[in-house]
Amino acid sequence: METKEVNEKSKALQKATAAGESPENIVKILNDLKTGVVPTEDLLRSTKIGVIVNRSKQHKNPEVARLANDIVKKWRDDINKEKASSPNKTTNGASPKGTPPSSSADDNKSKSSVPPAERTWKKDGVDRARTGQSTRDNCIGLLYDGLCQHTTTAPSTVLSVATAIERSAFAEYGPENNEAYKAKIRSLYQNLKNKSNPQLRTRILAAEISPERFVVMTHEELKSAERRAEDDKIMSDNMNSAMAPQVERSISTSLTCGRCGQRKVSYSQAQTRSADGTFRPPSPRFLFFFFLSRARFEWSGSADESARAEPMTTFCDCTVCGK
Repeated sequence: METKEVNEKSKALQKATAAGESPENIVKILNDLKTGVVPTEDLLRSTKIGVIVNRSKQHKNPEVARLANDIVKKWRDDINKEKASSPNKTTNGASPKGTPPSSSADDNKSKSSVPPAERTWKKDGVDRARTGQSTRDNCIGLLYDGLCQHTTTAPSTVLSVATAIERSAFAEYGPENNEAYKAKIRSLYQNLKNKSNPQLRTRILAAEISPERFVVMTHEELKSAERRAEDDKIMSDNMNSAMAPQVERSISTSLTCGRCGQRKVSYSQAQTRSADGTFRPPSPRFLFFFFLSRARFEWSGSADESARAEPMTTFCDCTVCGK
């Protein structure tokens, strides 16, 4: 599919989405793009078709969202494969026999002479211009500064990883003038330069965490194991301190529940108020019985005292007989 056709499909997709057309029409356009587009970095950059298709991942129709996600993933993989294979090819397209892509001698030679704590893309002397767009190139430099801190990894490796992270962020949150893209780059940089979480930089440079995965990790997933343990301890301490102490009851085995017949009765004394909320002398004390087998409160005062003080009675469900 030529650039002109890709632009036409791009406009058709935007129009169909904005007009709220049926999912079948959008799926048809996406299928045409999936089968007709041979992705190259230049084509995706000039037409911005990757950004437009990526927006369809948020479509409310699950079939449209799934198809858009498949297309973006396929194009991203094709571009990465093309970039990975190009450095190993000679001028005639053949791979040099018996020659590895890189050697340990080359890696040692390319290591930065700048102290690990002072490294930046400027001091390492790397060329951050990889996209032809100043905003994106600046973001690559920012990510490089976050990755190279306190490490002796070769500048070429750090630059390659920083470029891949920016590319993934652009595909997920672009274009470059989108506030979501800028905010994500700043957030990634802050997490990379965090001195309390050096394992994050190490895992990313060692390819334990892929750039695609890194740009979509949540705040909790970005935390170090030590930070998670501290947060769990703080939450546990807060829960323990927030728990109110339970009132201790006296247990009697001499009283029997009239309904269950079990001797599981606790009792406590409480000073009651009158109906208008004020104490009336002689402010009698009342004995409340709590039948553990039936969870029922009973008042043990005299009938005259009951009528004068008007105590409140509470009923609960029995944990044994269910009454």
